[in-house]
Amino acid sequence: MPLSSRSRSAALGVLSAGTLMIILDGTIVTVALPSIQHDLGFSQSALAWVVNAYLIAFAGLLLLSGRLGDLLGRRRILVGGLTAFTAASLACGLADSAGLLIAARFVQGAAGAMVSAVSLGMVIALYPDPRGRGRAMGVYSFVQSAGGVLGLLAGGVLTQTVNWHWIFYVNLPIGTAAAVLSVRLLPDDRPTARPKDTARLRGLDAPGALLVTAALMLGVYTIVGTADRGWTSAATVGLAAASLVLLAGFLVRQAKAAEPLMPLRIFRSSRVTGANIVQALMVAGGFGFQFLVTLYLQKVQGYDPLEIGLAIAPTGLVIGVMSLALSARLGARFGERAVLLPSLVLFAAGFLLLARLPAGHATYAVDVLPAVLVFGTAFGLAMPAIMTLGMADATPADSGLISGVFNTAQQIGAALGLAVLAALSAARTDHLAAAGHPLRSALTSGYHLAFLVAAGLLAVAAAAAAVLLRAPTRAGVLAAAGAPADTAVPADGVSPTDSGAEPSGVSSSPGSRRAPERTDRTARA
Repeated sequence: MPLSSRSRSAALGVLSAGTLMIILDGTIVTVALPSIQHDLGFSQSALAWVVNAYLIAFAGLLLLSGRLGDLLGRRRILVGGLTAFTAASLACGLADSAGLLIAARFVQGAAGAMVSAVSLGMVIALYPDPRGRGRAMGVYSFVQSAGGVLGLLAGGVLTQTVNWHWIFYVNLPIGTAAAVLSVRLLPDDRPTARPKDTARLRGLDAPGALLVTAALMLGVYTIVGTADRGWTSAATVGLAAASLVLLAGFLVRQAKAAEPLMPLRIFRSSRVTGANIVQALMVAGGFGFQFLVTLYLQKVQGYDPLEIGLAIAPTGLVIGVMSLALSARLGARFGERAVLLPSLVLFAAGFLLLARLPAGHATYAVDVLPAVLVFGTAFGLAMPAIMTLGMADATPADSGLISGVFNTAQQIGAALGLAVLAALSAARTDHLAAAGHPLRSALTSGYHLAFLVAAGLLAVAAAAAAVLLRAPTRAGVLAAAGAPADTAVPADGVSPTDSGAEPSGVSSSPGSRRAPERTDRTARA
């Protein structure tokens, strides 16, 4: 049944809480890695698997989780993921050996994929009207960014004042409350076309699921392993080739299967295809901000974990203002594409500011804070816009799948971008250090190179958005939506019917030709 405005807000709050927990866990662990290594006896190479085990499971299962949500009900997958994530967090906190912690982190990643894959699709279902959807996307993107910043702060505080076990225990109350409230507040969206779950699962393309999960897991494993093996080693090339073969096999399977896991028709939408490409490029460049700035502040400027969290915290505050107060309004007024393009250019400019960081003592207010504020502004405007564009053509039957595809593109872009930026930075640093340059100077030069490459990736993302996300012609939009020829079309080419809302002010009678104009005037008022 239709939800009231208050019920929808409560449901959005529950989805945001679950997402916050997943994002929080991704950054809170980073700060505690040195303490974990000391207590559990990790080697330097094995320590990376505390992060990698999570990333591989998370990225590999997003697509499958999204499709399962469409078949079995997104709420069921969400609650199952929240429950499993909470249990795995308890296991992580209680872990007394390296092997147990890595295994629990893998389960955390799999459960996190279940939550993330369906959450975005559920937000779309809650807010079918474009204006409400824009506001909801602003809230959702703010939670994503706030979780990253809050993770740094919470990780520093808990690790320094208690111990690293509590970075996992904080998930217990959040996950439990989110799972219980999800059952009470979120609508039951199980499909009713088939009576039993076993019948619905017959629609799951099992060979396709196996192929894409193996391809994504192997691909992410290859990317994160380049730090040890290098990009041109035989192992890296062989694993990358195997991942591509599996992915090609998956695509062939999808083209021929009677009920494919990922119907290729979804990519006929220029917005779905373009938004995923642009997002992957944007995240590949932008994800390095927090990682590289953290390293610079720690290794060059000598900040401790809590000081690092406080230094980056203004990013989350600015993102909150942009995404909650401005992004939806600007998108409704000018169109999402018109908001996205300058935001990506501003994003690139932020990295150019970072490329001027000094190797000596840096003044935070002069050298670091301006870039932090620029990043907050750019991300707070860009992320809601790209999410709205990427999910604009989602239907109730495939919103989980498209949400899974969108999140998969985000994870692949982040993993690939971070691996490339970290490798380039390390190579430049090693070369200069070997040539006799002071360590701080060599480190800073390496970070500068990574910042410039990240700016280039964001410039490419802006160019791709300008080309791939062009607004459809008026006739094309109306024909696709089945709307009358005199229906008004917003600047970004999204007609009212594209998002499931009834066209305002449009009647089937010949005498209603001027109704859209009256509606537009009312909206402006």
